[in-house]
Amino acid sequence: MSKKKSNIEVHVSTNVDKALKQLKKKIEREGVVRDMKRGVYFEPPTQKKRKRLMRAIKQNLMRLAAQGLLKTKR
Repeated sequence: MSKKKSNIEVHVSTNVDKALKQLKKKIEREGVVRDMKRGVYFEPPTQKKRKRLMRAIKQNLMRLAAQGLLKTKR
């Protein structure tokens, strides 16, 4: 879990809904919610390792699909 401090700022002019949408998007990109959820319960090291592995596999498959090297069923 990262302990870095991030300053997320959104300037609100007239449209509050648009500013809220921007704020949610920035929070999602920073991974704030993910870090908060991660701290709610204890996760064994083996489960952390498995999640990292599954995330890496998924990212590699997505990268291969984007490059056109992976055939998808349609």
